[in-house]
Amino acid sequence: MRHFGHLAPEVRQRLFHREPCVFDRDSPARLLSAALGATLYSPATRPRLADDVLKQTGRGVVSMVLCLEDSIGDEDVAAGEENLVRQFADLAGRTDVELPLLFIRVRTPEQIPDLVRRLGTTAELLSGFVFPKFTEERGIPFLEALSGAEAASGRRLFGMPVLETPELMYRESRVDALEGIARAVEKYRSRVLALRLGVTDFCSSYGLRRAPDMTAYDVQIVASVIADVVNMLGRADGTGFTVTGPVWEYFRVPERMFKPMLRHSPFLEGQAVELRERLIEHAMDGLLREISLDHANGLLGKTCIHPSHVPAVHALSVVSHEEYSDAADILRPERGGGGVLRSQYTNKMNEVKPHRAWAERTMLRADVFGVAHEDVSFVDLLAAAIPH
Repeated sequence: MRHFGHLAPEVRQRLFHREPCVFDRDSPARLLSAALGATLYSPATRPRLADDVLKQTGRGVVSMVLCLEDSIGDEDVAAGEENLVRQFADLAGRTDVELPLLFIRVRTPEQIPDLVRRLGTTAELLSGFVFPKFTEERGIPFLEALSGAEAASGRRLFGMPVLETPELMYRESRVDALEGIARAVEKYRSRVLALRLGVTDFCSSYGLRRAPDMTAYDVQIVASVIADVVNMLGRADGTGFTVTGPVWEYFRVPERMFKPMLRHSPFLEGQAVELRERLIEHAMDGLLREISLDHANGLLGKTCIHPSHVPAVHALSVVSHEEYSDAADILRPERGGGGVLRSQYTNKMNEVKPHRAWAERTMLRADVFGVAHEDVSFVDLLAAAIPH
């Protein structure tokens, strides 16, 4: 699979200076964690789930979570498990199709070995599990169950803990909670693909819900949690993990209080005025703003609950030609001694030592999402990626 692989080769050639790389379920964990992109959630009870997976793959989705937790009722869990077994068998029978990275969001640790056993040989299609409401005390049993299921199946399986408990919201318990989570995931570092943020649960602790013309970063109590999670668990010194962005809840806005957050000029230059109107109508201007802030705050990838959000996440994840130029310059072997140099775009100074970690992360993102041509903007990428 590859990002933007659903586009025709001639379209990719027009858009990309350097095309996204090809990867699969067996690629190195570091690459996969960066390549998750827009991870689309779907209830495990959907009767045509196999068809849904293939449909979304054809639209550019490369990672999906099939959910047995909050998206379905307590009384539907057993039916959801049975449906997953049937749908995986259906997918396994379609040998001529490409599948995304598939994860199952479970409720309890016991579900992990039980599902792997029931899936049988079709477990080879599974990339791992998502652990809800992760803390040190709750999380260790999930990670132990994952390791046991991996050994029993002979297949590499990853875990993605969701950080969403009240202990992380409350100031008096936050540091202790994060230190406990750090101990748990460090012990199983090779099995933890990424950490996911459950911002909806964070908001529920205070009876809050962000409006469609506000981002998670405008809700200060939530922004403070994101900052502390990245501070303690997302460091670029080799101890950190990939932390993914929070879910965007809106599809369409009936009424808005504030002006749209998308400037006219990029869309005028790209002759995409109608696209701008569609984005605003469906609350995508807020999503685009939040994705940009995710990147600025050290997050990569995003939880998505609607297919229309996927192209936005992927378009804004592509490395611009300017970013690529700066990163390549910083990482030249002859720059090893440090120093300061003027950007090839002559609009900024690049400090080699302070900017090296940024440059390395940028190059990893360039590998999985590609590098745009110099004259290609996010508007061009978004217009090409949105299904017509």
